[in-house]
Amino acid sequence: MSEKKMNSSRRAHLKSLMLSIAKNLLEVEASTLKKEKEVYIGENCPSPNMSGGIPELQEMIKKLGQAADKIDEERYDVESKVKKADKEIEDLKMKVVEIQGMKKPALKKVRLSADAMLSALLGSKHKATIDFKANLKQVKKEVKEEEEVGDWRKNVDEQAGMDGRKKKFETA
Repeated sequence: MSEKKMNSSRRAHLKSLMLSIAKNLLEVEASTLKKEKEVYIGENCPSPNMSGGIPELQEMIKKLGQAADKIDEERYDVESKVKKADKEIEDLKMKVVEIQGMKKPALKKVRLSADAMLSALLGSKHKATIDFKANLKQVKKEVKEEEEVGDWRKNVDEQAGMDGRKKKFETA
């Protein structure tokens, strides 16, 4: 069954609808991310209390510096884990490419005598020759006696008519 093709104006209309829906979804996602960020900052980053003297401000700056150092250490740890994972992924990709790229070559049939095979396997240690065929069992072939094939015309003449067919069933 043949499928109906969509005309270009309908295709363009559907494409514009999909793009408008995607744009709306992206706007909603961006606004939710902004709200989540504001909530996170409100919970984890209280507004600084600027009332007080210089020693209190210096103490607050030291705490902020320590917090920044702690966050920087966590960022470094996470970054090193990500780099390690990326390296493992890249290594695995390279292994996959190597495995896919390696094709086993077609092996050629090499005819070797038994002596040549033994000398190849054993090297210069092999001096004696071995005759593998000498130890094989001798088998005699039986010749079947075949019926002599005569002139086929005589055979047809004998079996022609009712007498010939009768003979054929009687002999069988």
